[in-house]
Amino acid sequence: MTTLEIVNLKCGGCANTLKKGLLELDGISDVSVDLEASKVTIPTEDEQLLEKVKAKLSSMGYPEAGDANTLLHKAKSYVSCAKGKL
Repeated sequence: MTTLEIVNLKCGGCANTLKKGLLELDGISDVSVDLEASKVTIPTEDEQLLEKVKAKLSSMGYPEAGDANTLLHKAKSYVSCAKGKL
């Protein structure tokens, strides 16, 4: 299991978008999102797969804590949030 702390996680809509997006990746069969702690847990420790997960999170607007959280990331997270609420 690997847990990643991310930024821009605001609500259940965000969590739904994250789960759906990460489950699209080959090798990811389960995703757990902790809204309170802004953490995502996935059942792998494979470094190559983790890099894909981090890239996917960033592309959706939820970069890992400590990485650059640009205006573009913030904008993408709002769009992902809205989509997840639908």
